[in-house]
Amino acid sequence: MKVVAFERSKQGTGASRRLRNSGKTPGIVYGATAEPQLIELDHNALWHALKKEAFHSSILDLEVAGQSQRVLLRDVQYHPFRQLVLHVDFQRVDPNKKLHTKVPVHFMNQETNPAVKTGGAIISHVVTEVEIECLPGDLPEFVELDLAKIEAGQSLHAKDITLPKGVSLVAHIESENPVVAAAAVPAGAAAEAAAEGETPAA
Repeated sequence: MKVVAFERSKQGTGASRRLRNSGKTPGIVYGATAEPQLIELDHNALWHALKKEAFHSSILDLEVAGQSQRVLLRDVQYHPFRQLVLHVDFQRVDPNKKLHTKVPVHFMNQETNPAVKTGGAIISHVVTEVEIECLPGDLPEFVELDLAKIEAGQSLHAKDITLPKGVSLVAHIESENPVVAAAAVPAGAAAEAAAEGETPAA
């Protein structure tokens, strides 16, 4: 995914406010061995890009003054109530260094799960993204968790996620192995099922 930005020379609150008033968003690029670089981006293009899941979890080609660099989106500051992006941070990536980042979890086969279809179970997505480490070239846009066989009362954990080659959970996620999805039968449905199983008194 390509992002076009422009060099920004002025910093400070006043300069940033004037930028935003002219439809631009201030930002910064940092990391690797280069100096931090002040940039500005077209606000509307950035706003639409931020709505795409891949923009948050993919390596982006950021072009500034005709020079392209590979970056990850690291931080976005939004206005508390207006549809306005106040600032963005991008981090340069070194193709030979492992990076730690979060990627979305896509939940597969929930609609066909027997516990949901016939047992009245409800699957809750406890975690919607997971922290991984990999080389930039191996970074997936998302990872998948198969919900086909989860039964009522069961939960699936981080280690149940299918990870692509070259990708691993970061150490603390690996050791904690948090719950990612859980299947439960609501109390009302459980009572109804129990009532249906009762035989009427003679």
